[in-house]
Amino acid sequence: MLNNKFKPAWWLPGGHLQTIWSNLKKRKIDIPLTRERLFLPDGDFIDLEWTSGNEAAPLVLVLHGLEGSIDSSYAKGMLFALKNAGLRALFIHFRGCSGEHNKSIRSYHAGETQDLSYVLETLHQREPSTPIAVIGFSLGGNVLLKYLGETELNNPVSCAVAISVPFLLNRFADKIQRGLSKIYQRHLLAKLRKKMVAKAKHITFPIDLQNLDKIKSFWSFDNLITAKLLGFRDAKEYYDSSSSHHYLSKIKKTTLILHASNDPFLPSDAIPQQNKLPSSVQLELHKSGGHMGFIAGPCPWRAKYWLEERVPSYIKTSLLTESVRK
Repeated sequence: MLNNKFKPAWWLPGGHLQTIWSNLKKRKIDIPLTRERLFLPDGDFIDLEWTSGNEAAPLVLVLHGLEGSIDSSYAKGMLFALKNAGLRALFIHFRGCSGEHNKSIRSYHAGETQDLSYVLETLHQREPSTPIAVIGFSLGGNVLLKYLGETELNNPVSCAVAISVPFLLNRFADKIQRGLSKIYQRHLLAKLRKKMVAKAKHITFPIDLQNLDKIKSFWSFDNLITAKLLGFRDAKEYYDSSSSHHYLSKIKKTTLILHASNDPFLPSDAIPQQNKLPSSVQLELHKSGGHMGFIAGPCPWRAKYWLEERVPSYIKTSLLTESVRK
């Protein structure tokens, strides 16, 4: 399903420029945030970042991508847009991503949905009558879609938006080690290696990290590190069990998927087809937009961040529709 509502900036042709623009053009967004540390059932913790606002407004959770944080280029922009739309926004750091190492060897991964489930149930218990929406970027989008497929109707989510999702993790790992996409692999692996080295000073890992610098691909990293730490046989088993593609058909809650055909993180033939998705899931597939880019506007100094218009608008409409049905 091609949707032509997004008009990419003429000065950012192609998927790569759309992808890297937000990192090159750093925006200073001043939005007051309050941090809450939420302790998990296993004794570990995650940190949440709350925006202020109308306590009676619907709540929107934002999930980041691989090695993202509140300082990621898309984070505060989306929170600001949600707040301006009259919604309460909450940014969730996955384990170890808030600037402080988590306590356990266990970390987050693309298919880890238990922590998201715990956060949602906690919030729902606090405010049982408050509508909850969830936005997931990239890896966070994969986690979100997998969770929705696992739980079907048995979750407190009213509606969801998944952006630039690596639906098939094996295809992502293949794509990102080829051509210009290698630059993203190099950047992300460098961040993962640096974090592991730093964390190893505080906790003993049950694997040898001596050859960490020799790992040059996600296949190797997930074979030698992720799989061994998280109990998978190998990278293939991790990818097979964690890919959201396998859970899409079971999603029952109202969900929007935003994706670009020229996303440099995933080949176009790995994007799901609308006619194979359930009626609850709407796919907006755009010809351009890159990976979490979707930059419009007439010139660089008047750039428009289209996701910050489309996503809050969709959530407000979906929540209003649901309230009318009730």
